[in-house]
Amino acid sequence: MALVSCDFHSETLGMGTSMTVILPQPTTSQIGLAGAAPAGDPPVLYLLHGLSDDHTIWLRRTSIERYVAPLGLAVVMPRVDRSFYTDEANGNRYWSFLSEELPEVCRSFFRLSDRPADTFVAGLSMGGYGAFKWALRHPDRFAAAASLSGALDIAGRSPGTDDHPVDARLWHTIFGDRPVGGSPDDVLHLLDAAAVRRARLPRLYVACGTEDFLYDDSVRFVEAARKRDVPVTVRFGPGDHDWGYWDEWIRDVLAWLPLPSTRHAG
Repeated sequence: MALVSCDFHSETLGMGTSMTVILPQPTTSQIGLAGAAPAGDPPVLYLLHGLSDDHTIWLRRTSIERYVAPLGLAVVMPRVDRSFYTDEANGNRYWSFLSEELPEVCRSFFRLSDRPADTFVAGLSMGGYGAFKWALRHPDRFAAAASLSGALDIAGRSPGTDDHPVDARLWHTIFGDRPVGGSPDDVLHLLDAAAVRRARLPRLYVACGTEDFLYDDSVRFVEAARKRDVPVTVRFGPGDHDWGYWDEWIRDVLAWLPLPSTRHAG
């Protein structure tokens, strides 16, 4: 694998930002690791961080580089600060950066497939929310999306609720005074809208530990999906909101992804 720490200027954000990128490389002489790469442009996984983290965290807290080495899969890990992957009411345009500028920048810097069948998104906590928001708002761009311990009921996190709300100052920066429930920032609303349109959605995967404070969010999303006959792969079981859990289940996500060599599997 090739590991790239990339600092670049974002026109959307109007400032410098960073991403960490893993690129596939075919190798046979590395001790304890065999690398693979497809003949053409490799598939890509956009892997999103949580509220307290940054673009380096997946590499620092898991063995993601080792896990993807035999898969021929590129991984893009962008930095979006504490934005909830949103065009902030009183801040910067992180949603536009993620959903529009980032893929174009990545393909201009690196050899990556632009085919929806080769494009995936996943994330943890705030990043699980970002992954599903991206996949549900642009289902035509992705083959699969995965949430690990995702904050999937963001309207229930608003100030004034009793269900582990987001800090009021942070909420005001991100959402201002606009209502979140029923908006394009509400993934439960996006799920409803997709079901009404009978939109073809990417494959969806939800994992969360039963001791996680965001467990109820994942349960509500799964119940809503099943009520609307939206297929979703579910992994509920013992676990908390921590890196031991995410390091384990990101491996399951990678095994579940419909990568080119595994698309014949169910």
